[in-house]
Amino acid sequence: MGGINFDSVIIADFDESLKSVATSLLYTDVTPKRIHYICLNQWFDKSLLKEENIQPIYFPSINKKNYDKFIKEYNKIYGKHPNQLSFLSYDLIGLVYYLIYKNDFIIDNKIFYKKNKFKGKIGIFEISENKITHSLNFYSVENKKFKEIF
Repeated sequence: MGGINFDSVIIADFDESLKSVATSLLYTDVTPKRIHYICLNQWFDKSLLKEENIQPIYFPSINKKNYDKFIKEYNKIYGKHPNQLSFLSYDLIGLVYYLIYKNDFIIDNKIFYKKNKFKGKIGIFEISENKITHSLNFYSVENKKFKEIF
């Protein structure tokens, strides 16, 4: 392709499609040695650890330590691996309780207008003016490992 006038490629895909797109870019000289691959939350897909030719690859995600701990606890209680929805639901219940508690157990529109912060298992939620923002950690997959960046 010659000269590349960008430093990053955002790949908005998951699983095998993500790996297919990233691998295809290698044939056009758009490699992780020349640019940064950034993708969406991969939920620590272990198959990415084997794809050395697309490393490093960067992605935002939930807190890995908390995620691993939740998986162990869930497996101990239910005897199976949790799906992503069960992990998200865990914090959702905590967030709803926190908001109701902060509003003196009155459920009304004001719950989402007061500025609040809630630290859950999957990250920090900030509530302000009828909006909930979820702050994620940022990770990379490099040298066959997940590495927290911030």
